[in-house]
Amino acid sequence: MPISTVMLLATIGVLSLFCQWLAWRVRMPAILFLLAGGIAAGPMFGFLVPEAVFGDLLFPVISLAVAIILFEGSLTLRYEEIRGHGKMVRNLVPVGSLVTCAIGTIAAKWILTVSWPVALLFGAISIVTGPTVVAPLLRSVRPTSKLANILRWEGIIIDPVGALLAVLVFEGIVSWGQGNVFGHSLYIFGKTLVVGFLIGAIAGYLNGLVLRKHWIPQYLHNAGTLTFMLGVYALSNEIAHESGLLTVTIMGLWMANMKQVPIESILEFKESLSVLLISALFIILAARVEFSAIADLGWGLVIVIGALLLVARPLSIFLSAIGTGLNLREKLFLSWIAPRGIVAAAVSALFSFQLQKLGYESAGALVPLVFILIIATVTLQSLTARPVAQLLKVAEPADYGFLILGANQVARMIAAALKKHEVPVVLADTNWENVRQARMENLQVYFGNPVSEHAATHLDLTGIGNLLVVSPYKHMNSLATYHFLDWFGTKCVFSLAEGDQDQKARHQTAEKIQLTRGLFDGVSYAKLASLVSQGYSVKTTQLSETFRYENFLEKYQRQALVLFVFDSKERIFPVKRMDELKPDDDWLLISLVPPQAPKERKEKDPGERTGADGETGGEPKAGKR
Repeated sequence: MPISTVMLLATIGVLSLFCQWLAWRVRMPAILFLLAGGIAAGPMFGFLVPEAVFGDLLFPVISLAVAIILFEGSLTLRYEEIRGHGKMVRNLVPVGSLVTCAIGTIAAKWILTVSWPVALLFGAISIVTGPTVVAPLLRSVRPTSKLANILRWEGIIIDPVGALLAVLVFEGIVSWGQGNVFGHSLYIFGKTLVVGFLIGAIAGYLNGLVLRKHWIPQYLHNAGTLTFMLGVYALSNEIAHESGLLTVTIMGLWMANMKQVPIESILEFKESLSVLLISALFIILAARVEFSAIADLGWGLVIVIGALLLVARPLSIFLSAIGTGLNLREKLFLSWIAPRGIVAAAVSALFSFQLQKLGYESAGALVPLVFILIIATVTLQSLTARPVAQLLKVAEPADYGFLILGANQVARMIAAALKKHEVPVVLADTNWENVRQARMENLQVYFGNPVSEHAATHLDLTGIGNLLVVSPYKHMNSLATYHFLDWFGTKCVFSLAEGDQDQKARHQTAEKIQLTRGLFDGVSYAKLASLVSQGYSVKTTQLSETFRYENFLEKYQRQALVLFVFDSKERIFPVKRMDELKPDDDWLLISLVPPQAPKERKEKDPGERTGADGETGGEPKAGKR
């Protein structure tokens, strides 16, 4: 019995959602499971044949989806980010791109004997890593902060840059194929560049101006930008054949670097769009891969991939690292990590399809070559990166730091106290004023939703293994707790009481979240904020044989609230219940204490020392877990 078109379309959606969920559960890049799902549905079991399902719409659907991917990727590239993340990142973008492109091109031409245009296009596509595959790998590997930042920002920047290079190479190939003589080919290529850059810049400026001036309502920002971008893509293609991809890439770059343009909501909108559209796209692309095309490449395929992994990447790293101060172990680790991602898969499928229409017979090798490169790099490096990092001694120690949800005054006081004792701390908040205050206090802070895809790429959690919820936003608190319970584990997520324990059972929070609550002796955020407004401050106390825990409690008339303790092994623990706390004489307490009367301030406890900021503190300790 044949499967209906409606059933096949629904199956694509369900399969894409399952692949995304599976990737989330095993903490690996989703593209690996999407490609595997598409191969299983297509060439393996044969129930999904994209040409039969979409017919003449297949090429337009793929083209529009790739345009969306390139536009979204270019929206993340800001010029200051290229300048602001170290010499190694600045070197890797041009040097690494040229070296990888050159070696990939030569290897494909000499080993697989494809045409020069196809080989050059493969070389351009192979430079793209991308944050969607790098970020999950970094979370599981946990390299040192310096290496994690290099890899993360390389992926963020090289994603749109590599896509732009691939588009330019493709446009050059198409223009050369359409021209009978060199002069005509050069004219067509020049026309494509002029149309792409001109229309892209104008469209980016106009769309940015509309968003900045609020000429359309907020609820139309996402849909309006997406629709306008697709219209610009189609218009550009009508004016100059196949110039649309260059146009939308330039449009995104212009908007990303235009001042005071609110693109954050557009990037967040892409998360839902990627699950529905982009995920389905990769299943469709993978379903078109033929095992016979892979077999035809033979052992040459392995040699080409080996040349990229073992020659191009190390050479790129060592050349880019000149004058950066990276040691040999750090260079070797960076040389091993370069997984390819979404952009590579998308543009390879689209360009292969178009080149085959133009008569390039060897273009059929492009898709299996790029797809096997993606699968090999993601799988191999995901499995081996952690052992390699440990062998080279570039992995971070145990994650004992804290991600604090909230950058309000209470959260900032706690963060400052932890930072003073060398505990890694990152604040996250959607309130700009709170974020601004945190930055003024020299605290590391993330502006945005910490459970968003943008946070998955940009939020640096190096050394962070705990979540501390100190926020008045109940909905956000629950979302973050759910998210990081699966990531950090049930023993590493801590939240305050909501202060609504008497609400009806149907309105109460799920038991999974309730288990995380009760931090700091069961106080609510409102209670903490009230204490701070009354003059309570965060202070550090070193216990000793002459100033024990009981002396500490009596000092503050049992009104002090112990927040954290460092034990004798210098491990830090948040305190849930003070009546169960029995610290030894060499422990260190971080507490919220009431203001002292003027007479009491003249007296100084043996266990306390007043710091320059007015807080008291013993000798700083490095927290460990």
